[in-house]
Amino acid sequence: MEKPVFIINGFLDSGKTTFIEETLNDPQFLEGGKLLIIQCEEGEEELDEIALSKKGVQIISVEEQSQLTGQFLNGLELYYNPNMILFEVNGMWSMDEMMELDYPENWVPAQVISLIDGTTIESYLNNMKKMVLDNVRYSDIVIVNRCDDNTNKTMIRRSIKPVNRKAQIIYERADGAEVAPEEEELPYDMTKDYLEITDEDYGIFYMDCMDNPKNYEGKTVHYLGMMYMSPRLPKGYCVPGRMAMTCCADDIAFVGMLAKLPAVVDSSLLKSRAWVWVTATVKIEYQKEYKGKGPVLYATKLERAEEPLEKTVYFT
Repeated sequence: MEKPVFIINGFLDSGKTTFIEETLNDPQFLEGGKLLIIQCEEGEEELDEIALSKKGVQIISVEEQSQLTGQFLNGLELYYNPNMILFEVNGMWSMDEMMELDYPENWVPAQVISLIDGTTIESYLNNMKKMVLDNVRYSDIVIVNRCDDNTNKTMIRRSIKPVNRKAQIIYERADGAEVAPEEEELPYDMTKDYLEITDEDYGIFYMDCMDNPKNYEGKTVHYLGMMYMSPRLPKGYCVPGRMAMTCCADDIAFVGMLAKLPAVVDSSLLKSRAWVWVTATVKIEYQKEYKGKGPVLYATKLERAEEPLEKTVYFT
C-alpha cells in the first residue's frame, strides 16, 4: 500500500503548526488512517500530543537534517507503520535534500506546502531572497498568511513564479479569510494587438504569457532574444529567449518560448547564442515540450541584432 508523504515548510513563526492543527481538525484528512508527524522545528506553538494520539496521530522530533537517513526512515516505518507521513520542516533546512530523502519503498511524495508570513516576506526577500526561494522551489501550494492591505502580492508572485511555475499561491488575512490576488499591472498595453517587449519587461512578459497564454493569443510581439537551437526541438523550431536571474548570480537560467521559424530566414542566425530581433504571432498549441498546451511563437521575421551590453534580464 502506498503511503502519502506531505511536507510543510516555512520559516519560524510562519504559521506551520497552526496550519497543521487546522488540517488535523478536518476529519476527512485523518480518514486516511494513522498519521506520523515528523517535527523538525520547535515553534512557539506546540501540537497537543495526547489529544492527537487519541486520533491515531504520533509525533516524533528530529533536531538535525542529517538524522533523516534511509535507515532512520525505514525504522520509523517498521515501528509506527503509519498510513500517512507529514514532515514539519525547519525553514533553514535544505529543501533540495528533503526532496532527495531515501524513503521506504511504499512512502510516496504527495504534496509540498509552504507557509509564508505576509508581514515579514518583503524583508525576507530583500535580505535573504535565495533562502526564501529555495523554500518554495518545490512547493505545490504557497500560503501567504497574515496579509493586509499593504501586502505587495504582485511582488510576491513575481518572486516565486520564476523558480516554481506550478505553485498555487494563496493569500490569507490574519483571520484566515482568503484574499483575491492583485490583478497584474503589466508594463505594456494589452489592449493593443502589437506588443513591443523591452529588455526590462521580458521577464514579466515571459511569466505572464506562460501563466495566461490565452490573453496573448493572436497578438504580435517584438523583442530582442538570444537563439537556442537543439536537435531535441521539433524540426523547424527554435527558442529565442534570454538569460534571466531569479534571485542571485547562482540562479541564472535561460528562459524562452518555443518558436516556429519563418519560411525565409538567414541561415547564419540558426545557431545557438546568435542575437536576433524577433517578430512573431502568439498561438496556443499542444507541444510535448510544454507537456500540454502553451504559447508558440510563429515568427514572421528574424533579424540580426547586436549583442546587448546587459545580456541578463530580471523577473521584477
